[in-house]
Amino acid sequence: MDIVNADFATLPREVQLNYTVKKEILWESDTATDAELTAKEVEMIRKYNSNDPDIGYNQWPKLKRT
Repeated sequence: MDIVNADFATLPREVQLNYTVKKEILWESDTATDAELTAKEVEMIRKYNSNDPDIGYNQWPKLKRT
């Protein structure tokens, strides 16, 4: 949340006055183990490039730039 708040502080004032944070559930399971959940999380982060600072806020797993 600290990263989101820091990013928010850099936005122009008019954008700060009308700002929305959206949460979307991409996958869920009632039976997944912790290991399966972690694997799915990493899969989704990589699929959506959420660990690329230009796109998302995930800091793990570290982005491997080519």
